[in-house]
Amino acid sequence: MNKVSAIIVDDEQRARDVLSALLSRNCPDVEVLAKCVDVITAVDKIKELQPNVVFLDVQMPNYNGYELVSFFEEINFEIIFVTAFDDYAIKAFELNAIDYLVKPVDRSRLVNAVERVSEKLGKEKSKEAYDELLNSIKKKEYKKIIIPTIGERKILEINNIIAIEAEGAYCKIYRTNHKPLIISKNLKHFEGKLEEQDGFFRSHRGWLINLNHIESINKGDLTLTLSNNTKAKISRSRYEAFNLLIA
Repeated sequence: MNKVSAIIVDDEQRARDVLSALLSRNCPDVEVLAKCVDVITAVDKIKELQPNVVFLDVQMPNYNGYELVSFFEEINFEIIFVTAFDDYAIKAFELNAIDYLVKPVDRSRLVNAVERVSEKLGKEKSKEAYDELLNSIKKKEYKKIIIPTIGERKILEINNIIAIEAEGAYCKIYRTNHKPLIISKNLKHFEGKLEEQDGFFRSHRGWLINLNHIESINKGDLTLTLSNNTKAKISRSRYEAFNLLIA
């Protein structure tokens, strides 16, 4: 694994020390350059030391961790957010394809996160994903999902996703005014991110549909016609739950 330089940002000394110790024991290729108590101190240290990765606590006084990105015009380092369990924050991280760790930090997840950072070293980084994360958390709403693809991250408007169809270990994403997009993730991956509150429903083992894009329902063969004339299936076992949602 490549050598990785890191900065830890957390307002609690014990949390900083615990994470530093975990890195020392489990990730010997990581060098901790500095430990910072708040976002402002971290901004100065990041500019001075140019780390590969910043382990960033989410909840801190004055500025929350996710606000750190607003102090940079470009992000030339990876960020791994560290948070106490928070359904909303975690969903925001997942939708924006951003690494996170939940306190107390699990060593295997930490090792995996560091390995992903190591693989990304030298690759171009996009600030757009972090900006979208900041907007999502501040406004308490989800408008986009960021999907890692080979060589780049695609940013999709959630409202424009018509349906997602399973194709083995892959998925086909149907969108308004676009050709279908093939992604190397299974349907369960997207079901966990696009929950029913966003208008999405697992209508069939092979389909996750956006209820806002339903055009018509054929009760005879249990097919749905969606926007762009996309045809999806609904299983008999899911039909009753489906009816309750659209009633």
